[in-house]
Amino acid sequence: MKKTFLVLVALAFVAAVPFSGCTNSAQKVDNAKDNVTQAKEDLDKANQAYLAEVEAFKKESEAKTVTYDQQIAELKAKVAKVKGKTKVGYQKEIAKLEKKNTEMKNMLKDYKEDGKEKWTSFKTEFSHDMDELGQALKDFTVDNKK
Repeated sequence: MKKTFLVLVALAFVAAVPFSGCTNSAQKVDNAKDNVTQAKEDLDKANQAYLAEVEAFKKESEAKTVTYDQQIAELKAKVAKVKGKTKVGYQKEIAKLEKKNTEMKNMLKDYKEDGKEKWTSFKTEFSHDMDELGQALKDFTVDNKK
């Protein structure tokens, strides 16, 4: 009798184990909905961070182009005082720098948010070009005569 009882308890236990770990369909649907909701929230946060990064970079870059405009205006004023053949050369170089700065402004203005990968590529290339323009402006005023 004791043996039969133990066998029945063991059988009941074995039969109950597979059902104890299962969730019903409604619970699975609820879990899936929660996962989708969480994924949407995470995506929204990531998009907001991306847009904030783009906006901050644009503002920073616009400030640089304004600074470069001021430096170009100062160079024009200095070159106006120069006489001779060098003045024409300086004016051509200043025109190139001014054109490049205008192109940079337009690139920044025309950029459309088109995904993180394209943004990273644009940002890297744009930063490089801005640094080159800044260096060219800085080098323009250096006197290499020794």
